[in-house]
Amino acid sequence: MTSKEKEMSKRQARREQIRRKEQRSRLIAIGLISVGAILVAFLFIYPMFKPAGEVASAPEINRPNVNFNAVGDPNAPIKIYEYSDFQCPFCRVFYENTEEALIKTYVENGTVYFVYRSFGEFIGAESASSAEAAYCAGDQGKFWEMHDIIFANQAGENVGAFADRRLVAFAEKLDLNMDEFNTCFNDRKYKDLIEEDMKDGISAGIQATPSFILTYTVNGEEKTALIEGAQTFEVFQQQIEAALAEMGQ
Repeated sequence: MTSKEKEMSKRQARREQIRRKEQRSRLIAIGLISVGAILVAFLFIYPMFKPAGEVASAPEINRPNVNFNAVGDPNAPIKIYEYSDFQCPFCRVFYENTEEALIKTYVENGTVYFVYRSFGEFIGAESASSAEAAYCAGDQGKFWEMHDIIFANQAGENVGAFADRRLVAFAEKLDLNMDEFNTCFNDRKYKDLIEEDMKDGISAGIQATPSFILTYTVNGEEKTALIEGAQTFEVFQQQIEAALAEMGQ
């Protein structure tokens, strides 16, 4: 073999080596892309099929004259509108520490009419979906039971605690008619109401959850007071007693 032929043979060997190396690189890249695609698909698909997990029960609260998302006498002299987010930890604090005392002291005796309203997707998508589930349960007279069990299972913000499968599991725990609930929930019957809740809250000056709008009438003039945060029962008591005094009651 001549020197020229030897040089050509070496060049061919180098080209073949480079070709094989490039082929291996392409195969590795394709493999990495395929693995990435599988992982992404898994992240999207798994939440749809993973078990709903254990559902914590909620303590029973006696609420008088329940009407969908409201309790008490609609003709009560004072009305309190709560703007809340089921993912909000401070909203849970109000529910656990203040709400029942407020109901026993002022709702049961006809002084206060108390209404729960959501605050849209304030914290995230699970805020809206959990509120929609509560309203759907309200169609079967169990808004407040769903309200309580959602808060009892709060576990962080947008971490899947209120994924659709979990919310369905809550409805099953409450022995709801699941055909009715699923139709309501899957059709997003209350999507517009959730959005309206937030718009009304913003118009009323709500900037965070929980916040409460207290309304009452003095000499034909409607007055309002804003209570912000998970305040103690004593803070609500002061506001209510002040309003009653202003009304001459």
